[in-house]
Amino acid sequence: MAGAFGFKGCRKIRGSQIRNLLEAKEFFLFDCDGVIWHGEKAITGAPNVVSSLIRHGKNVFFVTNNCTRPRENYVSKFCRLGFTDIMQEQIFSSSYCSALYLRDVAKVGGEVFVIGCEGVRKELREADVPFVEDVDAPDAAIANCALSPNVKAVLVGHDDKFTFLKLAKASSYLRDPNCLFLATDNDPWHPLKDGRILPGSGSLIAALEVATGRKATVIGKPSRFMFECISSQFRGVNPAQCLMVGDRLETDMLFGSNCGLDTMLTLTGVSQMEEAQEYRNSEHSCFVPDYVVDTIADFLPAFEELD
Repeated sequence: MAGAFGFKGCRKIRGSQIRNLLEAKEFFLFDCDGVIWHGEKAITGAPNVVSSLIRHGKNVFFVTNNCTRPRENYVSKFCRLGFTDIMQEQIFSSSYCSALYLRDVAKVGGEVFVIGCEGVRKELREADVPFVEDVDAPDAAIANCALSPNVKAVLVGHDDKFTFLKLAKASSYLRDPNCLFLATDNDPWHPLKDGRILPGSGSLIAALEVATGRKATVIGKPSRFMFECISSQFRGVNPAQCLMVGDRLETDMLFGSNCGLDTMLTLTGVSQMEEAQEYRNSEHSCFVPDYVVDTIADFLPAFEELD
């Protein structure tokens, strides 16, 4: 579809070009951090963009690799930041999709050992996926701590209470070749204020991959599974009618490419135009977006024309 407008391939679009794209697409997938909001502040115009899409009969979904909060908390955040009528069913987080994978695809027949925040555990409980809930003593060590005999999967996500003991336990469980090794996502880092960064799930996964010599199966973006979750729950989701909007080339744009979706980079987050252009003639052309906008607020004039 992108080629039909004559500007496919990492080019900025505006005005009538955005209007034509909005008319052509029925399903809009948005990343959250850097696209919809920054922390506790909505991107200027983002609430109006989302409500306008819904008002025009478009299907809107939110696909996020942030596994730290359950979906119900995302609904609260949307409301808190001025977004109206966002339903839990529209939100597909890596923790929620990981729970679905363990329950419906892997059909894990035992417990899951979790490296991750409460958001992951909450989604596992909601899906009735059993997991190890033991609490280690402060002086516990891998040489003398208890290991569950029924762990059939290790799930790794962002964990701000990550310890060497958790790494050692997970490594021990994964010595069993039949124990699944899953990751909510492989984001390497997340930007904070003042040039600081927060190591992401990918950094924890890397440590465990080195310790075990195994590779994790990633559930979140850029894996296709998150899109498969959407298409299995909502009828008529056609990749040709979808637009993936994100701020990270190696995650969001690759996710769209893997799923056969047109992609749009917004410059309010991690990746910038120069990086996308560098990828155009490289072996990583799948990182290159079809379209680029400064911000999703660039949609608003197009809605005025449609009205």
